[in-house]
Amino acid sequence: MEQMWSACHPKSDEELAECAALGKSLNRLSQPTILTILAANDKPMHGYIIVQQAADSPMFGGKKPDATGVYRALKRMEEAELVTSWWDTPDEGSAKRMFELTEKGRLCLRRWIDALACYKMTIEELRRYASTALGIEVPPTPLCVQPQDDTLADEQRVLNEGSRKVNVDPHGIG
Repeated sequence: MEQMWSACHPKSDEELAECAALGKSLNRLSQPTILTILAANDKPMHGYIIVQQAADSPMFGGKKPDATGVYRALKRMEEAELVTSWWDTPDEGSAKRMFELTEKGRLCLRRWIDALACYKMTIEELRRYASTALGIEVPPTPLCVQPQDDTLADEQRVLNEGSRKVNVDPHGIG
């Protein structure tokens, strides 16, 4: 399981560059992440706390998300009445924006739970389709990171050889 965690949640920009399409840039999934954080805390939260907790969520896997992107998502969610916000202006220190989940936001999160299940089924179907297209078995774990054992290294080598074969013109014309 550790290898899947590493492959699905790159810990550095270098790891992300190895397989940039891992989905960590799917900004649509920031909405259920933020809604979940607000629902789990069940109290108003400062935006920077949401950003910090998002880093620990399955979506971001320890890598701090872009705070500007989180605040943009919160603004869109407020416009959709999924969250409410106000300024907390303490006697000392700077003002901070507070965010709270609305009932509409809770209903939206419930719909996300079903949508994510559908995404999971669709992604598994796409994995099978892509594996079939490459003529390989569906791998048990992602191959976006350096393989950790000989079996995965062999699969990676076969995959690389297969992609080279696809690009070779058997008639020597191109």
